[in-house]
Amino acid sequence: MKIKKINMLHLIVMAFLVLFSCQVIAQNDQPERLREFNVKRIDYNKSGMLILGSWAVGNMMLGGVMANRTSGQTKAFHQMNIYWNTVNLAIAGFGYYSAMKEIPSPDFWETLDAQHGIEKILIVNAALDIAYMAGGFYLNERGLRVGSEQLQGFGKSVILQGAFLMSFDAIKYVFHVSHGKELPEIMQHIGFTPNGLGLVMNF
Repeated sequence: MKIKKINMLHLIVMAFLVLFSCQVIAQNDQPERLREFNVKRIDYNKSGMLILGSWAVGNMMLGGVMANRTSGQTKAFHQMNIYWNTVNLAIAGFGYYSAMKEIPSPDFWETLDAQHGIEKILIVNAALDIAYMAGGFYLNERGLRVGSEQLQGFGKSVILQGAFLMSFDAIKYVFHVSHGKELPEIMQHIGFTPNGLGLVMNF
């Protein structure tokens, strides 16, 4: 009878040690998983800024050539493309620099905040893109009413740039949302431990 009690005590102690070891392994694994998640998010941002920068440079080069070879509405169209993409290039440069400087966080709440932040920014950008296109239609319509080829050219350029940005932001949003769906799976392993919030293993 005494031997059975000792064996039972040993089994209980061993069970606690196994559970504790699994919990420690899970907690040690959490930072790396979150860091990898953030690396991927940052890579998406870098790629997006490279695409935006390439679009800007292409528009500026083509616009510089065509603005000198054309006149009227077409000339105004290419001129506005140059003006607009000067801003796009600055945004792309700053965005890429910021992504390069960002250190992938191993913290869950920082990761969640960054993920929600980029999704909100893209939604706001999409709303602005619609406003840009609406402004372009207004300029074009205004040009038609007053007989201004410059306004018509400017308006068509703004419509084009707004449409591109709308597509660009929509595609980025899809990629980021799809990537963000990995977070709930990580959250399943998070729970309260005696030392605070950490990862736990469920059996």
